[in-house]
Amino acid sequence: MISTAFTETFGIRHPIVQGGMQWVGRAELVAAVANAGALGLITALTQPTPEDLAREIARCRELTDQPFGVNLTILPSITPPPYDEYRQVIIESGVKIVETAGSTPGPHLPMFHEAGVKVLHKCTTVRHAVKAQELGVDGISIDGFECAGHPGEDDIAGLVLIPAAARKITIPMIASGGFADAHGLVAALALGADGINMGTRFMCTAESPIHQNIKEAIVAADETQTELIFRPLRNTARVASNAVSREVVEILDRGGQFQDVRELVAGARGRTVYELGDPEAGIWTVGTSQGLIHDIPTVAELVRRITTEAEDLIAERLGGMLDRVPA
Repeated sequence: MISTAFTETFGIRHPIVQGGMQWVGRAELVAAVANAGALGLITALTQPTPEDLAREIARCRELTDQPFGVNLTILPSITPPPYDEYRQVIIESGVKIVETAGSTPGPHLPMFHEAGVKVLHKCTTVRHAVKAQELGVDGISIDGFECAGHPGEDDIAGLVLIPAAARKITIPMIASGGFADAHGLVAALALGADGINMGTRFMCTAESPIHQNIKEAIVAADETQTELIFRPLRNTARVASNAVSREVVEILDRGGQFQDVRELVAGARGRTVYELGDPEAGIWTVGTSQGLIHDIPTVAELVRRITTEAEDLIAERLGGMLDRVPA
């Protein structure tokens, strides 16, 4: 078993985290990840209200007795969700791990820490990771340019971003973006991370609550089949390449504004993709790691495969290289 600062601090058996994905981070997937010994995250804002989140946490507890967490993504908005109420539900439900993302976790940290909740904060730059560490978070998730969703605007891939962050981060740090297998886990550890976060790979498992057609579309796709939308608006998001996302890119590249693509990128259309299985129905999130995904295993099988193969890579391939060094 691979033990790291992340597994020890957060009380998880394996250094693997399931990303907190909108419409995907639901109880059945999270419980399967927890039962496999990794960290599963319920996505708070997938639940329409704080009361719904409380019910989803309770449903997850019926499916696992292992630790799991909640992702709370905090984004600026004209009419923001009731973040304080979602936070209170997390605390009152007894969840002890939270992943924060988006805006600074600072306003929420005192309440979480007072309740004994450990906070893992997701960042896309070294400077934001350092700031979060200074604020007092318990762990960092550093998100490279390969990731699904929002990679930030600096376009730094994990091969550089992870070791750059590792030089300045002293708390546990996991690597996000582009991870799907044992080779990625071993590479992340070698680069200075204490584990990996996988989103797209966990989407493509038996327990993932998305339509089978979308899982098969991920298996069929390669690493080139994503689009970066909202680049001219400085709010870049990596999504699946389809007719809708390509149209959004074209409109914005011609000088269009958000209002010109609002209907194309509506969240309701994206949710329909996952529910009805039409990959052309709207914008949906996927990472370049889809090029490394070739099957739809159970979560238990996936976690076991990654951890076992990672141990073999470390012991046999890397260790074997040392054995061949001349005396």
